[in-house]
Parts: sequence; C-alpha cells; structure tokens
Amino acid sequence: MPMMPDSTVIPPLQPLLSQDELPAVTVVTAEGSSDFVLVCDHASNAIPLSLDHLGLSENELASHIAWDIGTAGVARQLAERLDAVLVLQNYSRLVIDCNRPLHADDSIAISSEWTTISANENLSAEAIASRVSGVFEPYHEQVQQILDARKREGRASLLIALHSFTPSYRGTVRPWEISIMYHHDARLAKTLLKLLGRDKRLVVGDNEPYSVSDESDYTIPVHGEARRIPHVAIEIRQDLVADEASQATWAGRLANLLQQAAKDMAGTH
Repeated sequence: MPMMPDSTVIPPLQPLLSQDELPAVTVVTAEGSSDFVLVCDHASNAIPLSLDHLGLSENELASHIAWDIGTAGVARQLAERLDAVLVLQNYSRLVIDCNRPLHADDSIAISSEWTTISANENLSAEAIASRVSGVFEPYHEQVQQILDARKREGRASLLIALHSFTPSYRGTVRPWEISIMYHHDARLAKTLLKLLGRDKRLVVGDNEPYSVSDESDYTIPVHGEARRIPHVAIEIRQDLVADEASQATWAGRLANLLQQAAKDMAGTH
C-alpha cells in the first residue's frame, strides 16, 4: 500500500550506549534496610564511546566540569554504613545533566567554568533525544521505581542527594567544607544544620555555594518535594574527599549525622 503524502516516517533513535558499556544507572545495596535512599546525579566522568570523549582531553574529563569528584566513593561507603539503597548515575554531567530540567539551558552544557564543550553545540533533536533516552530517563525511572516500591510496601523514605563542589570557581574561593541545600521543605535540612552547628571547627554552608530551585534542579523537586518525603541535598568540598581515606572519614561523619537527624525528626512527631 502506498504511503499517504502527509505521513512522516521517524527513524528509530540510534542507541547512545553499546551493549559492552556500563548501563546508565547502578543500584547499590538494593535491599538496604534503612529509611535512607541515596542518589548521585554526577557520580561519574565516563563518556559513551559514541560521543568520542566530547572532544575533551583526559585532564578536562578528570576535572570537576565532568563530575562531582569524590562523591561516588563517599556514597558507596555511606550506603554500606547506613545499609541504604544507593542509585549512581554512570555517565558524565556533560553528556546530559541528570540534575537539570530538560528545558534548562545547561541540561546539555556547551561550557563549564573556563571550558567550552564544542561537541555539545548545535545538537540535533535526535542527538538530544538519544541522550535523554540513553541516560536521563533510565536514571530517574530507577529512582522513581525504588521510591514507588517503598511506598507500596509502607516503608518510609528519606531522600539524600549527594554532590561535591570545587574549592574555588572562576577565581572565587569557597570557604565552606560542607553545604546543606533545600528549598520548599526544610525539615531534614534544618535538623542537619543544627547538628552540624555543634562542631565549631566546620565551616557549613546553608544553601551556599548552591541552593535548590525548581528552575535549576530536578532530583530534589521531582523525587523529594513532589512526593512530600523528607529530603536534602548535601555538597562536600572536593579537596576534602579526594582519596579513599578522606571519603571514609566523611562517610562516617555523614552516617552519624543522618542517623541522628532521623531520630531527632521522629522525636518531633
């Protein structure tokens, strides 16, 4: 039968990832018994083979522009200490940023600090769709499925989004060692800030150097605020989690803080 003149044939998207590559998402401690659900939007600096390193050097891909340095190490150890489920996103934020709404200008960044990512300029609709379906959607669908399952089972969930930040950005020094970020719902954030305030040695950021907003963030607004479950985003300065030993130190500190915060919150109800 001849095709109607106004019919449009849309070719199938070429898969972003080959069968030999890491999947878009990894779940650690899937059967974790605690109330905590840990997520890492920027856990890796990997680039799909099909994107040929995005034209960037190894040094550029090893830098903070490509990922949240140290976060995956902290998250894995924290998940173990808390017996918490952990969801890791396995590809660089430069492929597509899983903590940005798809309409955001920096969903697929064309520059980061001083670096231009020319391979991300003037992408076709098909190229964008390939990154969305290859990385963004599988990651967030996994987080959604985990939280949905816990709700069906009558289990409580406290969502913790883990990030890290650079000691300086565009020449501005950042003195904070850890930052607690939140927006509409500050229940867990304020409890953590109170606990952190007891250690006078720490320089703690309260929504500094970043904060959560509906326009610039995706994970907390969608998986935390929309569900009305306790949540917080935590940033640690990258020079403090640069090796396994320091990651273990911070994982231990966060485990104690989060467990105490959960008890304190439970005691207020």
